Amino acid sequence: MTASTDSLPTLKHELSELPLLFEISQILDRSIDLRRVVEPMLEAMAKHMGISRAVINLLKEQTGAVNIDYAWGMTLTEQQRGVYQLGEGITGRVVQDGQPVVVPRVSRDPEFLNRTRARREKENDSSFVCVPIRVDNAVLGAFSVEWPYDETRNLADEQRRLSVIASMVGNAVRRRMNAINAQEKLELENARLQAQLQTKFKPSNIIGNSARMQEVFNLMAQVAGSNTTVLLRGESGTGKELFAHGIHYNSNRAGKPFVRVNCAALPESVIESELFGHEKGAFTGALAQRKGRFELAEGGTIFLDEIGDISLAAQARLLRVLQEKEFERVGGNKTLRADVRVIAATNRDLETAIREGKFREDLYYRLEVFPIHIPPLRERPGDLMLLTNHFIDKYNLEHNKQIKRVSTPAIDMLSAYHWPGNVRELENCVERAVLLSTDEVLHGHTLPPTLQTAEASGTASNYVGGLQARVEAFEHELIIEALKESRGNMAGAARKLGITERIMGLRIRKYHINPKRFRGEQG
Repeated sequence: MTASTDSLPTLKHELSELPLLFEISQILDRSIDLRRVVEPMLEAMAKHMGISRAVINLLKEQTGAVNIDYAWGMTLTEQQRGVYQLGEGITGRVVQDGQPVVVPRVSRDPEFLNRTRARREKENDSSFVCVPIRVDNAVLGAFSVEWPYDETRNLADEQRRLSVIASMVGNAVRRRMNAINAQEKLELENARLQAQLQTKFKPSNIIGNSARMQEVFNLMAQVAGSNTTVLLRGESGTGKELFAHGIHYNSNRAGKPFVRVNCAALPESVIESELFGHEKGAFTGALAQRKGRFELAEGGTIFLDEIGDISLAAQARLLRVLQEKEFERVGGNKTLRADVRVIAATNRDLETAIREGKFREDLYYRLEVFPIHIPPLRERPGDLMLLTNHFIDKYNLEHNKQIKRVSTPAIDMLSAYHWPGNVRELENCVERAVLLSTDEVLHGHTLPPTLQTAEASGTASNYVGGLQARVEAFEHELIIEALKESRGNMAGAARKLGITERIMGLRIRKYHINPKRFRGEQG
């Protein structure tokens, strides 16, 4: 079937429009932020259509006025003059009636107000087309274009083409409105959840709506009102202290002290004195009686962070406090009662430490009354952007910045990373990116090198050495990480990797790894 002779000019015209419409669709797909796409779109129209001016007017619901939001071929002062009421002039009538208007010669049309005064008196005559911008069935504005007058120009075709472009702009406006509405709904829902969870045993600075976090919040809800000992387990950087705060401040001890003790930071020689206090003269340098952390926490909560690093001697005395609720100061013989709730936390494998004789089994069972596992960040990907936005707001305020959004490449980098340092590492990365940003966007290139992808950094792998070399390099890295986490213990590292100790020994020799150098490292 062939086209008739009469339809050939129309067909040729429609085909000639395709490059422009395709280019505009690509431009509008770049971003839901119209400010970033309208200018290149209007420039494309000027290149393909030979326009002298183009204006996008949007209706302001609050005032009922029709303002110029975007323009090409006008100064800022001229744009600011372009304010119309509904029904006023050609633009106001198009927005009010929702019907396009074609003006072949503006000099002969009294409705063309030239309110912007962009068209000078000495300027040659021009043609003007104005079409409505619709979102669903509502007219939200008008799109107008002006050309130097040319009697051979087919304005009906230009109106049709401009209507198609206005429809594409309307779709872009709809996407932006939907995104704004979705963001507002998300913010409202998050605010509702924050308020609900605030009353349901969680402080407002614990961010998370994922299923894994809901499980944690539910466990906190069940235990907060009791005096039960709680053991918080999870990797370093997951924010275990925040959860300890959440349990304390939503308990009946909320008005009493919350005392934190970092067991890993206290030398073995002083930890008993720190926990239980000492009498004057108990040891060299004990010039006066000193209350310990348990006394300072009387009636409240003591948070024993990194409990897995406490010495065996201190473990024995701590066990007595948990069992009998009493203790003596170092160098003293007076028994003191301890009305203190204990919340402990660790990122250690306590079961392995028991087998190795480094942790008392009876203390373990006293602490393990109500365990709560805090999930690592990689197991709660749905919370990643919530946390990112929270930290952006925090460091915007702290560093007087105005970061308003996260670029798509940056989101991809954040989502692809495995976050070994968990929430603490994410916060550090976001603070760095906020400080390095020079505009209102958090870009991928401001993130640390560890997050950079091959595509973003231009360092795509060339596969030097082939598959075997890369597999061996990966295996070597896994073994190193397992040894770090197990502090050089080969048996513990083998269990983490799911291999036998014999195979671990063979790999250690193959890669010339010295496990002893990891014995002093933190997991």
